[in-house]
Amino acid sequence: MLVVFLGNPGSEYKLTRHNSGFIVAENMELTQDLRWSQKFFGMFAKKDFSGHQHCFLKPETFMNLSGKSVQAAKSFFKLSEREIVVVHDDIETEFGVVTFREGGGFAGHNGLKSIANSIGSPDFLRIKIGVGRPKKGDVASFVLGKFTPEEMSYFPAVTESVEEKLKELLQ
Repeated sequence: MLVVFLGNPGSEYKLTRHNSGFIVAENMELTQDLRWSQKFFGMFAKKDFSGHQHCFLKPETFMNLSGKSVQAAKSFFKLSEREIVVVHDDIETEFGVVTFREGGGFAGHNGLKSIANSIGSPDFLRIKIGVGRPKKGDVASFVLGKFTPEEMSYFPAVTESVEEKLKELLQ
């Protein structure tokens, strides 16, 4: 299984809503002992879990080009779409709610579009981290905006929920 955490590289994006995948990756118990190295246009690591080796990837291509990184890893390991799990922010889900979905549309998420276009299918697995929708203003500014301190206080619970869903999939 290849687990992909979506986000944007660079310190200016560190605590933004669009970087929910990166934030979770950096704080999950499952990923704490990983040795990340540069590979597949991103940061890559492997780990044995439940008797199987799994791969972890944080694309460093910026969100809108995430597919380049995912396609490189998919091709190298000869994976099917159903062997790819993408952890990402979702504006259509209430803040703090974590959901799982197999395939589906993109709801305007350019990272998901890039992955589907690059691997030739939208049928990969998804763990969605709800960031909510802005009450007013532009969506791009909202997802590239930083979480408030109050919102960040909920991230340990969000991370735990993502990790539970991920462990279920990896078993």
